[in-house]
Amino acid sequence: MYLTARQSDIVALAKERGRVLVDDLSARFAVTPQTIRKDLNDLCDMKQLVRIHGGAMLPSGNENMEYEQRKLIAAREKLRIGERAAALIPDNASLFINIGTTTEAVGEALTGHSSLMVITNNINVANKLRLFPALEVIIAGGVVRGSDGGVVGEAAVDFIRQFKVDYAVIGASALDADGALLDYDFREVKVAQAIIANARHVILVCDSTKFERNAPVRIGHLSQVGTFITDRCDRDSIRNICAEADVRLIETDI
Repeated sequence: MYLTARQSDIVALAKERGRVLVDDLSARFAVTPQTIRKDLNDLCDMKQLVRIHGGAMLPSGNENMEYEQRKLIAAREKLRIGERAAALIPDNASLFINIGTTTEAVGEALTGHSSLMVITNNINVANKLRLFPALEVIIAGGVVRGSDGGVVGEAAVDFIRQFKVDYAVIGASALDADGALLDYDFREVKVAQAIIANARHVILVCDSTKFERNAPVRIGHLSQVGTFITDRCDRDSIRNICAEADVRLIETDI
């Protein structure tokens, strides 16, 4: 496998942003869109990327990406999503935060809050927030997933069911055009379902790359959440679901 310098840069950009667009790459590298399309086609033939409308993205399948790689995808977008979600949560509230790199961005943005009770099955969130005395952190028990520090399994589900909180911050590995929220690990999904069922207001945080991905296990449906925060939503079907189900759609890049 041989990649040109420009193709290597394109792959690096895709890892950073989650996806790349032809027009953006054409302007960045000062070449024609046709040249970029050929680069993307070559990269897709080498299984470095997969084509999407107007560009390409990192390949996904039935297995989740490595945690450190996922942290790099759409990192700036996740930061803004995290800040926007945290702004919706008042002091003196109780909330769940589940597994995911975008939910971790919300946790980072909550460090300036006070008198929060944060219940999480995400070791990374707990390890960050425990350093702030104004925040009470409660971590679920269960099987610790070595790949990303997520706590999963029936023990975690039973633990979550003990609470009824003001807010839940959840993520998803993929968001289907019909509004299905999807993930890879059945054990993680069971915890997410318990979190949704035991929160008064559910905030879904997903960057726009999740519209292009697939995952095999159903968490629930977009209509079950109260607020959906993303960087941008270009899918009319998702907008329609939000409007029909009275889900507040917040786009941080708009």
